Amino acid sequence: MALTTLSFETPDALTDAFAQDLVSILKTGIKTRGRASLVVSGGRTPLALFKQLSETDLEWDKVDITLADERWVEEGHEASNTSLVKNNLIQNKAAAARFIELKSDADDANEGVNAAESNLASMSQPFDALILGMGEDGHTASLFPCSEQVLDGLDMSSGRTCIAVQPTTAPHQRISLTLPALLNSRNIFLHLTGEKKKQVLLDAIENATEAQKPITAVVNRAPVTLMWAP
Repeated sequence: MALTTLSFETPDALTDAFAQDLVSILKTGIKTRGRASLVVSGGRTPLALFKQLSETDLEWDKVDITLADERWVEEGHEASNTSLVKNNLIQNKAAAARFIELKSDADDANEGVNAAESNLASMSQPFDALILGMGEDGHTASLFPCSEQVLDGLDMSSGRTCIAVQPTTAPHQRISLTLPALLNSRNIFLHLTGEKKKQVLLDAIENATEAQKPITAVVNRAPVTLMWAP
């Protein structure tokens, strides 16, 4: 396990430092490989970060952006991560970035997995940066503890990039990157705010199996930088 914790006094200070780090990483990817790739998560926590990145100077036309997971809802739905990213990150100066969608016109996530994997294959990999969140139950992306699909999602030998997930503790069918796909990243960040989330993470690392708290599977297997503020 290699968890590096960077703590900041305020969420604003975290956002400023995180945005600078990400821009530096993406610039390096563009300079060395011609394009850079960024994988992000939904939720409220990254909204300020998305806003700041969207207003930052960068060769955004050379950046590919995708999601760690998506709910199988129509774009425009309040639960759509695609809408969240398009409305908050791929705006302003970052509007030139190329967005790689996980959701397709398939009837459900099970039928859409192959299309999602095909879309992801067009991105520069390993991903230059991955930003993960974590739920209070220890899930990350849409790898939910004790769901029927969690072991498939954590299987490092499956050869799959995506899986369909039907969580029992959250609404909406989802499509999620698998653990091996998430770990196929040069820089992995865990973006958390609040004492409660930090304690959940520490308890998961110390006391839980990977199936019980899937975030531990990431921390156990790759260097992760925790970006945290109260």
